[in-house]
Amino acid sequence: MKMLASFALALIVCCGLLHILRPLATRIGLVDEPDARKTHQGSVPLIGGVAMFCGFTLATLTLDVGLTAYRGFFAAAAIVVVVGLLDDIHELSSRGRFGAQIGAALIMAYWGGVVLHDLGHLGGEGRLVTLSGWAIVFTVFATVGVINALNMSDGLDGLAGGLSLIALLGLAYVADSAGRDAERALLLMLAVVVTGFLAFNLRLPWRRRALVFMGDAGSMFLGFALTWFFIALSQGDGRAMPPVAALWLLMVPLFDTVWLILWRFSQGRSPTSSDVGHLHHVLQMTGMRASTSVWVMLCIASVCAVAGVAALEAGVAESTMFYLFLGLFALYCVFMAVSWHRRRLLWWPIERRLLGLPDRREHAQRPVEERRRVADRRGGA
Repeated sequence: MKMLASFALALIVCCGLLHILRPLATRIGLVDEPDARKTHQGSVPLIGGVAMFCGFTLATLTLDVGLTAYRGFFAAAAIVVVVGLLDDIHELSSRGRFGAQIGAALIMAYWGGVVLHDLGHLGGEGRLVTLSGWAIVFTVFATVGVINALNMSDGLDGLAGGLSLIALLGLAYVADSAGRDAERALLLMLAVVVTGFLAFNLRLPWRRRALVFMGDAGSMFLGFALTWFFIALSQGDGRAMPPVAALWLLMVPLFDTVWLILWRFSQGRSPTSSDVGHLHHVLQMTGMRASTSVWVMLCIASVCAVAGVAALEAGVAESTMFYLFLGLFALYCVFMAVSWHRRRLLWWPIERRLLGLPDRREHAQRPVEERRRVADRRGGA
């Protein structure tokens, strides 16, 4: 009963702040303005991250779990939220953002003791892939990777929050099955505040636009939190899951991000440049509405997460799960590449007008750089 009261407090604080801070955010300029790349309507407050962090932090103080071991978590989370908030207001350089993410990962490793020491039995049963002296490097890489995968997926109302919620619930189930009560309580608390945020962020039949965005503060906070629990639950003798399970719980944003990086590199562009290569962009280019695209991607993510958890329950070998993951990623890359080449997603044509492109024959005569500029103006990162 006390835990339910804590969850209720988290929800009330989060939703209350989302309501109270909206006019304040508008006054101080903490809003996302529409432009050539961002097609939302009007100025939208970027307060989701602050509300989720405050609701989660205050409510965890009422839980009957030992929070001493999580001091490093809250310190690092506070850093990424503050830096994310500054980025939402002033648009920090990529160096500043990456610096904060690396700093949070180092706090997690050295203060929190949460380090990626091994990758599990990827070489087969009894063949543990240990990282030894590379453990800290891989921990930082994983943290920065997950944070930015979630950040890059934050392109449609409800998408990043929904993907986070699916991963959090999957982790909470794993923690509960392993008897990890503290982690289960904290993960469910995170799921509660994300649900509160989604109530303001999702497009609904009676509301055609989001009231708030999570901003970089939100995506960095949730990305860091997911990484912490991914590693904490997958390391040590009493691990609740193998590291490969994390790939299945966050499969959709990981696939989308790695595909985009490879695609942009193949075109000689920076991996942080803007385009319309995201899966949600491709879905919309078939004529699918934004809200429908979100639900399609969330359904795919749910199937992947359930499949990963089911594989754990069934005792599927870690190496098998890993190679299946790689195989699915290869299929995803082929699928996306063919879709772009044929301008068709399965049996749905990708409408050239939604890309801002003219007739195919005229388009073929335009310089590559000009076509790229048109796509950049129409798309998002």
